[in-house]
Amino acid sequence: YLPSKRQTLLFSATYASSIKQLADELLDKPRHIEVARRNLAADAVTQVVYPAERKLKREMLSHLIIDGKWDQVLVFCRTRYGADKLTAELLYDGIKAAAIHSNKSQSIRTRTLGEFKRGELRVLVATDVAARGLDIEQLPHVVNYELPQVPEDYVHRIGRTGRAGETGIAI
Repeated sequence: YLPSKRQTLLFSATYASSIKQLADELLDKPRHIEVARRNLAADAVTQVVYPAERKLKREMLSHLIIDGKWDQVLVFCRTRYGADKLTAELLYDGIKAAAIHSNKSQSIRTRTLGEFKRGELRVLVATDVAARGLDIEQLPHVVNYELPQVPEDYVHRIGRTGRAGETGIAI
């Protein structure tokens, strides 16, 4: 239904090869503009790895949050089930947390995100789909509880911290 002569724009924090191929097929003389090198983490983000056995990951996360006095943490899981399970375990540890994912209604996701931004929630557990476009000012910590399936998603995830001149830590 679109006219053959039109202008189409695509803005994305990550630009996978498959999307580039699709754009090349669909668009007439497409132009690609980048404001930063592709798939690189911001210099303001310190990346840290804590090796842990799978059965001890949640205990380690709770320890880091409580002993590190982390007030605001965005945690990424791969699945909705994993996000809900981790949230329940963090709540059991006395850490105020909530999950957002595609199985939650938009109104619940919006309300939960608002609570997190206002500091009413210490931990927001999210899947990649739910986290697209999240803009949280001065977010100090991002945790990849489970690594993403696609490498570009890692850069997108940790890009939630270390923004607008601020520093951040990605675990």
